[in-house]
Amino acid sequence: MFKSEFLTPVNVLMILGTIVLLSLGQVLFKSASTQLVVQQPMSWLSLPLLGALVIYAIATLLWLLVLTRVPLSFAFPFYGLAFLLVPVLATVVLGEALRWQVLVGGAVILCGIAITAWGVRT
Repeated sequence: MFKSEFLTPVNVLMILGTIVLLSLGQVLFKSASTQLVVQQPMSWLSLPLLGALVIYAIATLLWLLVLTRVPLSFAFPFYGLAFLLVPVLATVVLGEALRWQVLVGGAVILCGIAITAWGVRT
């Protein structure tokens, strides 16, 4: 039987919030990488790097909360959204090029997430 209780607005928002935070963290990691000088340990204390680590910590705590409410087999496929969201954020924030293949792949991922969510059973 389909378990619609997993698709509550709160659960979906928490899952999507986790993915957005992780994607923002990736953009901050990229930003931090442009400031890193391996031979200069103080460069490892940049605001983008520290911000990314804090965001990842918050995302991890939120993900743990998600997993108390939702089966991993339902929640985890949503991670695929990061494969679309990170390149879009990189385009908007970092000015990186967005290739059409990313958009096509993102559409395929969205279809896969929809199929996975639709097929949740207990």
